[in-house]
Amino acid sequence: MNNREKDQLVGRVVEEIYKAHPTLWDRFGQNGRDRTEEDNYHHIDHLYASYEMKSAEFFLDYTSWLENVLTSRGVGTELIIDNYERLIRHLVVMDWEDEREKDSFINHLKLALENLRE
Repeated sequence: MNNREKDQLVGRVVEEIYKAHPTLWDRFGQNGRDRTEEDNYHHIDHLYASYEMKSAEFFLDYTSWLENVLTSRGVGTELIIDNYERLIRHLVVMDWEDEREKDSFINHLKLALENLRE
């Protein structure tokens, strides 16, 4: 995934999240939206590192850490689940040079969702 594709993906996902959950504006304002965008870049960076390392566990550990941080700040697990589901939905339809990378991202997100739902 190149930087332009990453920017488009993050922009779409964050826009969808804030449309689906308008109370986030009331609770967190522009700073919260900025952090959501930043978080999505981190999600993608960790997915890529996990792919490079051939380690789903790396992304699962990141997701566990993320859940601890965000829930301590009043962001529920359900929003992380929503975010990951949106990422999957967009990743599925994206064209990629390396299908293995795409499959890895999607599979690691699905594993993380299983853990978050437990």
